[in-house]
Amino acid sequence: MGQLQLAVPTSSLGKPEGGHAIETILKAAAEHGIKGIEVCYEGILSHAVSRSKQSDQPSNEEMLDAAKDIKQQCQKLGLTIFVLQPFASYEGLLDPEAHRAAVRRWSHWLDLAQTLGCDIIQMPSNFELSGTTGDIDRTVADMVEIADMALAASPQVRIAYEAVAWGTHFDLWEQSWEVAKRVNRSNFGLCLDTYHIAARVWADPERPDGKLPNGDQALEESLHRLVKDVDLDKVYMLQLSDTERLSSPLVDGHPLYVKGQKSRMTWSRNARLFPCEEQFGGHLPLLQITRAAVNELGYRSWISMETFSRHLREKDVELPATMAKRAADSYAKVFQSLEWDKL
Repeated sequence: MGQLQLAVPTSSLGKPEGGHAIETILKAAAEHGIKGIEVCYEGILSHAVSRSKQSDQPSNEEMLDAAKDIKQQCQKLGLTIFVLQPFASYEGLLDPEAHRAAVRRWSHWLDLAQTLGCDIIQMPSNFELSGTTGDIDRTVADMVEIADMALAASPQVRIAYEAVAWGTHFDLWEQSWEVAKRVNRSNFGLCLDTYHIAARVWADPERPDGKLPNGDQALEESLHRLVKDVDLDKVYMLQLSDTERLSSPLVDGHPLYVKGQKSRMTWSRNARLFPCEEQFGGHLPLLQITRAAVNELGYRSWISMETFSRHLREKDVELPATMAKRAADSYAKVFQSLEWDKL
């Protein structure tokens, strides 16, 4: 599979709402030794809008032109784009026209991936609160449809399916693995994320201690299955992320509470951290998960340091550089803690 290398999503170094341009984000990554980039759709969109200066809804052609420019910037900086993400709200749509629209959107995303020069599109499990089904046969049929489209692309594109902790029907990595096995396509595999694994079976932001009563045992059993059952060749990407230990339960009355939004989603969007950031209240047993995926299962490819935070929306010109340094420092701590120099 290659070797372990440091990567980061563009959205983890800054946000359009904070005025952080893609140029600044990419330069910050390169200056702090980051080699791999997950390009987030919001970054392409923001870049396209800034280039056109005419509309906040750029055409497909303008989006492709923006993606081409991002690729050129990365090439000049020595950065490798390895993922486009996140293609969301797709599988299990009940309305036929909504499904057809999603397939058209997928075709555009394939063009974007080709333009960026990357061969992976990351796809979170559907978390729409209505209008979907968790029927496994329907889900697999939907996935086969877009996987075959990606196989027909030249060059081919892979799909990294991720069970997010707030997924409507699929919120465990075991479920995403079952989907992948049933899809049975050479270009359909998994994205494993330490936050989503731990947040679902070990943690609970609505509890005072932020942890499920049987969390330790549940996580240990889950990781045992991961190492035993998953085909290493089907793990296309690994994202490392922690989250803050909140001072009070994330329920109605908490400053971060959002009515109608699952607490694990709210927690993720506002309080994620890079690994080994105890100084900011790091909470999850992510080293245990990372050890299972890398040291035991044998994953050897990009290690993407991912975070989401309310602070990423702040209008701070130094924020991309600050976050890039944090990502690099975090990776170094994980590398040392898990003794990756001996692998």
